[in-house]
Amino acid sequence: MLVECYDERGAEVYEIIIKQIFQDLVLGASVDDLKAYVNPDDPVFVLSIKMRKTSNVVLFGDVADLTYNEANGRTMILIDNENYLPNILKQLWKQFSRDEIYQPNRYQLEIEGDYTELESVVVDDPHSNLQRRIYDAVFRILPEGFKNIKDLSTEDIVCVVATDELIKDAWIEKAHEFIDELNKGM
Repeated sequence: MLVECYDERGAEVYEIIIKQIFQDLVLGASVDDLKAYVNPDDPVFVLSIKMRKTSNVVLFGDVADLTYNEANGRTMILIDNENYLPNILKQLWKQFSRDEIYQPNRYQLEIEGDYTELESVVVDDPHSNLQRRIYDAVFRILPEGFKNIKDLSTEDIVCVVATDELIKDAWIEKAHEFIDELNKGM
């Protein structure tokens, strides 16, 4: 972690703030590196965070068996991994009302009609979940009042430039430098 600031004490304070927020949100193990630039004189705050690799997306068919029963005209869903049940229900509730989903027990769901194509629906995206948690941390770290925010994030790097003034090109260049450095592992 590197916090650039002309004021050494200011850099130390921001480093403490960042570490505390990451500890509160249990993000330390999910981040490879972090670079921040703070300049109260301008005022600007640039923050770039490189995320660690996550596991692949989990599809409905990975955690449940879907079969269509022609006799009763229902799709039977047998849950293989109960940990994903809340995510499965959340996805089903986007498409069906709660009344349309019959749940005789916690491992079985039934829906009227043939919905075996649900096997390809994403029920969990660890990368997206981690990215969302990192954005939560970023908005806790940014100085209050810095409402002008430019998001320069890439696939594995969350990067924002924030200020209470107009965003200058030099700050965007600084953010791109951070992104390049994090991509190279510097």
